[in-house]
Amino acid sequence: MYYIGVDLGTSSVKLLLMDETGSIEKIVSRDYPLYFPKNGWSEQSPEDWYQKTCEGLKELTEGIDKDLVAGISFGGQMHGLVILDEDDQVIRPAILWNDGRTQKETDWLNQDVGTDKLAQETANIAFAGFTAPKILWIEKNEPENFKKIAKIMLPKDYLAYCLSGVHCTDYSDASGMLLMDVAGKCWSKEMTEICHIKEEMLPKLFESYDVVGTLTEKAAKDTGLPLTVKVIAGAGDNAAAAVGTGTVGEGACNISLGTSGTMFISSESFKLPENHALHSFCHADGKWHLMACTLSAASSNKWWNEDILHTEDYGKEQEEIQVLGENNVFYLPHLMGERFPHNDTKIRAMFYGMSMDTTRADMTQAVLEGVAFSMRDALEVAKSLGITITRSKVCGGGAKSDLWKQILADVLNIEIDVPETEQGPGLGAAMLAAVGCGAYESVKAACDAMIRVKETVKPDKDTAAKYDEKYAFYHKLYPAIKTVL
Repeated sequence: MYYIGVDLGTSSVKLLLMDETGSIEKIVSRDYPLYFPKNGWSEQSPEDWYQKTCEGLKELTEGIDKDLVAGISFGGQMHGLVILDEDDQVIRPAILWNDGRTQKETDWLNQDVGTDKLAQETANIAFAGFTAPKILWIEKNEPENFKKIAKIMLPKDYLAYCLSGVHCTDYSDASGMLLMDVAGKCWSKEMTEICHIKEEMLPKLFESYDVVGTLTEKAAKDTGLPLTVKVIAGAGDNAAAAVGTGTVGEGACNISLGTSGTMFISSESFKLPENHALHSFCHADGKWHLMACTLSAASSNKWWNEDILHTEDYGKEQEEIQVLGENNVFYLPHLMGERFPHNDTKIRAMFYGMSMDTTRADMTQAVLEGVAFSMRDALEVAKSLGITITRSKVCGGGAKSDLWKQILADVLNIEIDVPETEQGPGLGAAMLAAVGCGAYESVKAACDAMIRVKETVKPDKDTAAKYDEKYAFYHKLYPAIKTVL
């Protein structure tokens, strides 16, 4: 049998076809536009997601016996706000995870409602990228659209609805809405009242491996797949990526170098950091996880290479970088503001330390190091909570760079395990589909059967010591800049 994983990303949808052994048969992708109506805003059309997904599914399954496709599931960009009217029509473009327009609403939630109250209700505090502040923004700035809202959805869940006709979400993705009681795995009545919405506007909650339905007649026609294909709830992109790298069980860690960068720490039990420094979310395996997110990781590298250097040959730009731990140029990776650890939508990226002898390669190296330092911020918070991390998996587009993986190992001073198959959310989603269809009894069983490590990148002791000093300086930059903003 075949299982399909849909990775609904910020720039494209990537679709993966996998058999029951975990062998990847085919991968296709389709790009769609990303809109920036104003500085700091970020939007997409949900209709584009569905159209491109259907196109990709037809190509993905071309030439195979489609009756052998058992299930389809998702790993999707989190926090985005999709609103539907009473006819299930999209009211306005989706407001994405990296949109920074909701600072006033975020401040009101954290200051007036209070971080302690938010943490009590949702296990998290408010961030501008989260869904709840977006709902408040719509109410204040687009009241006519707010009055039309019949359903509130997340990006991947819009796809699941289009395919199955069911308004659904999963616990991992819903954890990032600031509307769910993460410990109790239910919608928070208090938060729905604070956001002036009704619980019936929210989708039904499922575990990530639960079957929510099968293809509708329209979806079968649009995709070319049979009506028997099961639709499995899926997970937020980071939880799906964690499954795709085998990051399940107590204390397992995964670092994703995608458009955003995350450190993901899985847990068998619910944990609530006292200082609210890490997100506390549900995991796709039915348990929980802690997570830190920096908004511009691989997107920083993409911006630097393509928009500034006007090249797509990332590898060539890194060839001249030979010495690590001695670069005097620093980069703060805050192109779209920042979530962790600053929760500041106004801060922007910067280079510091250039001199007359600074080279192009120094600047490129600073970008890679800046993102690694932001991951070091997360590691330091984990340490303060008594969590010991000695190794981590790595995934995402940035993980294709051997240099970046070495920098990450040295900056964090931990071993970095590289999975044999690096397909992150897409593979994790396909694995969730396999579990949902009964091919494996649990997510852990699927991970144990399918995930293998092909190499381990070890830190260099001397370089790690040098990076300790560099990180100490990097850590001082944001507080210093904040005083003049």
